Amino acid sequence: MVVLTSGRRVLVVAAAAAALVGGSANGAGASPGHYAVATWSMNEGPGARTMIDSSGNGLNGSIGNEVVTDVGVRGATGYRFTRLQPDRPPTHPRHLVTVPDSSALDPGSRDYAVTMRIRTTYQFGNIIQKGQATASGGNFKFQIPNGIVQCLFRGSNGTIIVQASRRINDGWWHVVRCERTGSGVSLEIDGRTVARRGGWTGPISNAWPLSIGGKTECDQRDVGCDYYAGDIDWVEIEAR
Repeated sequence: MVVLTSGRRVLVVAAAAAALVGGSANGAGASPGHYAVATWSMNEGPGARTMIDSSGNGLNGSIGNEVVTDVGVRGATGYRFTRLQPDRPPTHPRHLVTVPDSSALDPGSRDYAVTMRIRTTYQFGNIIQKGQATASGGNFKFQIPNGIVQCLFRGSNGTIIVQASRRINDGWWHVVRCERTGSGVSLEIDGRTVARRGGWTGPISNAWPLSIGGKTECDQRDVGCDYYAGDIDWVEIEAR
């Protein structure tokens, strides 16, 4: 088994390690039959402004200067997104990490999964997304209303959204994984499937950047920016 802590893979010999869900992350790296589209370990030093993709695919991101890097908490090092008042102007585009649009980041018609390790005590915000509700070509996003993770994929054939049954805004690290396949969308938390819904969204492909920490197109009046508040240890995208 591989346990990923702050983006660093450590071989775990003891089978009991499979039960770890708090201080260490449960498995990252591409699942069997999948390949890594992008791997952002988020281990950059203080003041870093480039998020490095260690998958080898060159999908690096730009770190806004309101995002705090090199934050150590509960045995991990990652990025911190400080709390902003929901829907209160002005906008804070520097609160985001953005990765330029690439067709590699679009789910298309592939089986497609996003996995992340997050920690928060808050109950609001969009964690990661590519596109927004009105984006031509569809979109996907993770959000955490009331501390409950939701995962949404919207394609040419419709929208599927799944959500957890319990809150995870307890201040501990949690590994969240959502996968869209030809037969539906499933959500895992700490290695356990907590929600699943059948159906086919159709292809998803848009011309938007991928954003971490909130929306890129918003005004905090008619369109809220839904800024995330909390820590992120790593994010990985994989496809079949």
